[in-house]
Amino acid sequence: GLGFNIVGGTDQQYISNDSSIYVSRIKKDGAAYLDGRLQEGDKILAITGRDLKDLRHMDAVELFRNAGYDVTLKIQRRLQPQNGPVGHRGDGDSGGLPLAAVLVPGLALAAAAVWILLRYRQRM
Repeated sequence: GLGFNIVGGTDQQYISNDSSIYVSRIKKDGAAYLDGRLQEGDKILAITGRDLKDLRHMDAVELFRNAGYDVTLKIQRRLQPQNGPVGHRGDGDSGGLPLAAVLVPGLALAAAAVWILLRYRQRM
């Protein structure tokens, strides 16, 4: 499998008045865990170009089970960690992020932090 569990759907809303599909758990050592970009609480907008809007839970599960090996997810990142249902930005695609767009900014921030740390140490 893809290494994560989902919640939500038109028949099992995770958030009141929201039938979206969300990542509920990332399985340790699974594909999503090893990739590192998907997070618990992320809203999944599409899988390999297939929109997940207005699907029953089991229909979404079947899409994930039959996705194959080359999978692309379009996600919407949660605003902040919290207990219970997650917060998210609006209803549209404006906050959606292809998974590939998540890694590059994170690496840039890490590189900047290392550069600042090294520069600070050189002055001492």
